[in-house]
Amino acid sequence: MNIRNIAVIAHVDHGKTTLVDALLKQTHVFRENQPEMLQEQILDSGALERERGITIMAKHCSITYNGVKINIIDTPGHADFSGEVERTLGMADGALLIIDAQEGPMPQTRFVLRKALELGLKIIVVINKIDKRLARIDESVKRVGDLFLELASNESQLDFPLLYSVGRNGTVFAQNPGDWETSGTVKPLLDAILAFVPPPPNRISGPFKMLVSSLDRDDHLGQIIIGRVYRGIAQTGMKFKSSAHPEKTWTAQRIMTWQGLAKINSGQVPAGDLAALSGAAGVKIGETIFDQTDQTPLPVNPIGDPIIHITIGPNTSPFAGREGKFTTGRQIGARLNKELETNLSLRVEELPGGKFKVSGRGELHLSILLETLRREGYEMEVAKPEVVTKITDGVDQEPVEEVDIIVPAQYTGVINQEMGRRLGNLVKMAPVSDTETEFIYHIPTRALIGLRNQLLTLTQGTLVINSQIFGFQPAGKPLPKFRSGAIISLTNGKSVAYSLKIIKGRGITFIRPGERVYQGMIIGQNSQETDMEINVCKEKNLTNHRTKAHQGITDFAPDVDMSLEQSLDFLEPDELLEITPLSLRLRKKLLTDVDRRRDRRQPPPLMLQ
Repeated sequence: MNIRNIAVIAHVDHGKTTLVDALLKQTHVFRENQPEMLQEQILDSGALERERGITIMAKHCSITYNGVKINIIDTPGHADFSGEVERTLGMADGALLIIDAQEGPMPQTRFVLRKALELGLKIIVVINKIDKRLARIDESVKRVGDLFLELASNESQLDFPLLYSVGRNGTVFAQNPGDWETSGTVKPLLDAILAFVPPPPNRISGPFKMLVSSLDRDDHLGQIIIGRVYRGIAQTGMKFKSSAHPEKTWTAQRIMTWQGLAKINSGQVPAGDLAALSGAAGVKIGETIFDQTDQTPLPVNPIGDPIIHITIGPNTSPFAGREGKFTTGRQIGARLNKELETNLSLRVEELPGGKFKVSGRGELHLSILLETLRREGYEMEVAKPEVVTKITDGVDQEPVEEVDIIVPAQYTGVINQEMGRRLGNLVKMAPVSDTETEFIYHIPTRALIGLRNQLLTLTQGTLVINSQIFGFQPAGKPLPKFRSGAIISLTNGKSVAYSLKIIKGRGITFIRPGERVYQGMIIGQNSQETDMEINVCKEKNLTNHRTKAHQGITDFAPDVDMSLEQSLDFLEPDELLEITPLSLRLRKKLLTDVDRRRDRRQPPPLMLQ
């Protein structure tokens, strides 16, 4: 068959999407005068993806080379979105493993390669970014070989093409060019795909069957089912059923496949090609759709379990309902249930009081969800993230992650000190260049909450940190408190510059003058360990005397403008994050000091055995 199906897999920021851009442009998917020819991150179409420079959802496209259609599946590189990789790799017969020449194989590299080898995909390795000043090309090649030796299940998997590239220039080389400025194209990569990746099995004869790997929605067509046709031919007007709803029969209204970035109406799609079908409703990812003759479902790739959870509920602050369009527990619950249709790594459990326990693969996974809801007009409050534990043989087990840190050598002491505080177990420490050192730690997931932002601050933003779930171990001892006390508003009203200036001598501020506050709202961080309340709305006493100091500061920016991720990291168990389309506010669960003192005096609740 003149079809190749390949997935593009890599660790985050190793250049997957940039290399796909080059493949799209150099195979003339676009005309020379189309705006895409000047665009970067072509497949990352979502606003959050472009803002953060990461791939969140797997994307599909196709190119044509020497008469062969090549379907490309661009997968996320961040470990928090591993579920996207797990559900889409089954659509491919081969994979491009992209590796940064300076960083070499990283934690997510190991994860995606293991998954690809388990599925029997043919791997093409591309050592990317060989133009980096600190590129370690030979060392990266050696580490790739060691990784294959560790993960391969048979000798044939050790035979793989090795290419070199400068993704940002759109050049790929069959051998290390030595001089990376040598001009070139992606032709060596395209040739390797045709030569090494096998075409899909020829199963055109026989009844239609397809595994649902992804879902989309169109205002006119409704639900769109996406997957690779396993057997037979998908045709417009055919009758089909779902493994989860064998009593229902649907009619395929439109059959589409990919041409470049677009889905085009093709009328029929043969086995081995990627198809998008409309005409059904309520079908979910992982189900098998088939005609009425063979109703045996296809095997589904397992999705990893969540490791962290948060509690989401309707906003209960004094400002509730002012800024959001969707504010009730019912509306939030309906939106979360809709998210479950496509976000397979997510788990949602309804709690009393209209609240929901939402579990995901990591802080970034959950913060992207919260930011998405926020931009859609939802208003909610969120509690401190907590890890998901499990009971094994009567022992409480907690998740442990492998953390890889690359940092300038002058910060090695800072890393050792902070990771020691967080119960990290040092596995490896080695220089990666004359100026940088690499650390590998095994650390409880609960100790990772807030670690990234803390280390970025301590190393002045110079470190590279990545993590990957490593396994489970018996729950360890409690962690110390990593944060000093909060500065809390004593009253309701508008903050004034005079009072905020007083705070500057005792801690850091999170708000601006003129910002509305309420009692119990956190407006800053104390330099001491204890919480501190202040009347941030108090004006300066007026007198008949004028001085130069009277002019004072009337407006200034906060010391820290907290992002959503930073706000989640800041939270303690007795605090909440209020999220609206317009604002992020930190607050105490109990707004008055009297209630908080009373709560601390209460005895612990009885535990039923």
